[in-house]
Amino acid sequence: MQSAMNFASEYLAQLAAFSAQCPLPRVRALHLPPLQPVQGHAGEFCAIELTDGSLGLSYVRLGDTLAQLREGADSLLPAGADALEVAQRFVNDKGPGRVIGFATANAISRCLYDRAGFRPNDSSDSIGQMNPQKGDSIGMIGLFRPLLGRVLKSGARLTVVELKADLVGQHDGYRVTLDAKELSACSKVISTSTLLLNDTLDDMLAQCRHARWFAMVGPSAGCLPDALFARGVTLLGGNWIRDGQGFVAALTSGAPHSEFTSKYALTAQGYPGWRELIQRALGSKGT
Repeated sequence: MQSAMNFASEYLAQLAAFSAQCPLPRVRALHLPPLQPVQGHAGEFCAIELTDGSLGLSYVRLGDTLAQLREGADSLLPAGADALEVAQRFVNDKGPGRVIGFATANAISRCLYDRAGFRPNDSSDSIGQMNPQKGDSIGMIGLFRPLLGRVLKSGARLTVVELKADLVGQHDGYRVTLDAKELSACSKVISTSTLLLNDTLDDMLAQCRHARWFAMVGPSAGCLPDALFARGVTLLGGNWIRDGQGFVAALTSGAPHSEFTSKYALTAQGYPGWRELIQRALGSKGT
């Protein structure tokens, strides 16, 4: 049953419960990509690093968010800040403050995973295990150009919902629209995790009520998935950072960082739940 709280509030309440029982590391640094866009997904995400090395990511290419972060990073994020207080900005702030809050919340999630000894299963499936078939009606929230080939090759019908009017129209094998209501006819949907930042999650999920599979994927999908599963998300696919130092060096230079990460996939069936993770983390303190 879906909670009356929105996703951000529910997510932060779970992290607060973790903090109440296990003292959190503090914020060590904000790592930003170069201001000028680069090819691919390199340069689209920032990272918050905690003093235990935990890293959390957030998308930074919404409007002029990255420019604002580069201009005011010191005032937005004092060195040694309380991690939970910063994460709370995901609920309370807009713009760059919200981005920093989301990245910090995701860093706390990684801290919880590590303390609990939990590692999501690796996944090499970039389209969220949708298994598109001929005759399927697939919805895509945000145009994922690298994923088009796999979906179109299956013979499935593809409808892409975008915010950019210049992309609208019939393309080679798929159609782009601004009307999210067209998702109601889709049996399977794949979405960017940017929905968590721009406050469109619940509205989009409402349009996808007939979908039997809803996958949310992206490097910034590093949050606890409980509140997403409760809302009908079937799979959460993120990036597991294996080499923190290498990853930060690549991110800040605008270079690809795939060699320092691996993709993972979480479903409700393979996930113990945030309460169980906290219990495991508490158990590890006594060993």
